[in-house]
Amino acid sequence: MKISAFPKCYLDDISQHRTMSVFDWIEMAKQLDADGLEMYEGFFTSLDDAYIDSIGEAIRTAGFEMPMLCCSPDFTNPDADGRKRAIDHEIEMIRVTRRLGGAKAVCRVLSGQRYPEVSREQGLEWVAEGINAVLPAAREHDIVLGMENHYKDGYWKYPEFAQKKDVFLAVLASIPEREYFGVQYDPSNAIVAGDDPIELLREVSDRVVSMHASDRYLAEGASLDDLRQTDGTLGYSPNLRHGVTGKGLNDYDTIFSILANAGYKGWVSIEDGMNGMDEMQESLKFLRRMSAKYFPE
Repeated sequence: MKISAFPKCYLDDISQHRTMSVFDWIEMAKQLDADGLEMYEGFFTSLDDAYIDSIGEAIRTAGFEMPMLCCSPDFTNPDADGRKRAIDHEIEMIRVTRRLGGAKAVCRVLSGQRYPEVSREQGLEWVAEGINAVLPAAREHDIVLGMENHYKDGYWKYPEFAQKKDVFLAVLASIPEREYFGVQYDPSNAIVAGDDPIELLREVSDRVVSMHASDRYLAEGASLDDLRQTDGTLGYSPNLRHGVTGKGLNDYDTIFSILANAGYKGWVSIEDGMNGMDEMQESLKFLRRMSAKYFPE
């Protein structure tokens, strides 16, 4: 099992404030026991080939691969031009994914935002249209699209349209493609959605192409029932906190057992470090132990 790292702790610094560059992160990551570095579309200050190639060279020189590029297309935008821009941008990101990660790297797709004025039926139609519109580019570049059971992109106004399990599964059912489209599974996001991450995984284990391994834990005195909002989601309550992978609410023994039984051969990426690089190191050590236990060579 190959393990990659994503700098959740530096997301704003790199992609918004620009006080840290993607090259700074690559250099810092050399201290980590990881095989790859996951990228995010907001890390890039240009999409020119020369710039993207310089990032790829920095990743390889540091001893890493680039297994997944996280993108956040908004296929449910009520504005038709907005949906077209989302499709065009995702196609461009597929090209960038191939340039950085090579064949069979994963380019994340999302459904889009849960706009109040967009019905479930309309949203499902637009999401299927969006994914089907970018699939030809994925086939052309030999890149796998991974749809994540997401909460929301950090820079979106509304949560994910397909945040809840029933909507997520409905989207998957509408896209029969299996070679170039699958699931980017994140157990913590299922918890945030108020769903059981194990039940979700059992439903999609044969379609998982990549995985995020973060963890959540409850602040003292808090319960999941306390955190649930009227729409059945949890949101990012301060009482639901990031922690070291393996020490929170996720049952990783069961998760990795299910994936191993399904013949999973993809990457596992940690979204960690919210409380410092030491926690990221600890999370990586945990995943190495899980890899040896469930994915022995």
